[in-house]
Amino acid sequence: MDSRSYAFEGSRPTIDDDAHVSKEATLVGDVTIAANASVWPCAVLRGDVGPVEIGESAHVGDGAVLHASSAAAEAMIGHGAVLNDATVGEGALVGFNATLNSDVELGAGSVVASGSVVPAGWEIPEDSFVRGVPAQVTPIEETSLNVDGISERYASGTYSDLAGRHEELFEA
Repeated sequence: MDSRSYAFEGSRPTIDDDAHVSKEATLVGDVTIAANASVWPCAVLRGDVGPVEIGESAHVGDGAVLHASSAAAEAMIGHGAVLNDATVGEGALVGFNATLNSDVELGAGSVVASGSVVPAGWEIPEDSFVRGVPAQVTPIEETSLNVDGISERYASGTYSDLAGRHEELFEA
């Protein structure tokens, strides 16, 4: 195990052999990283008061902080995002420097704009666009967002490929 992976009260991070976790990321306690997922430099995943789960082909960007939170399959957590006891649904995107406060549930296929702050306790429906401080929620079909373009640009498969090409960044 890397020197930046730490046990907490008997729980130690579990990383699938096909996952990519930067040697510059910090994992603490009850953390599970699924196959083809990636965790980039300076990310902190802390599973002490609750587990952190990163689903298959999900990605956690540089400098993101996840405390007792989960990201389902193919979710994208942008650089510098902060999730505290939050749940991100399948294929959802959390933009750069966005904050999801305690007990936020982000529905599958939703997009949180960069810099947005989602107040504690919010349940955001599937396929929603979330933006602002405090956040406002709009169904994606009522916006001009090109969801297919966003998905293509930030597709988790593209990130899996990129992680695989960074030999030194993810070496054991």
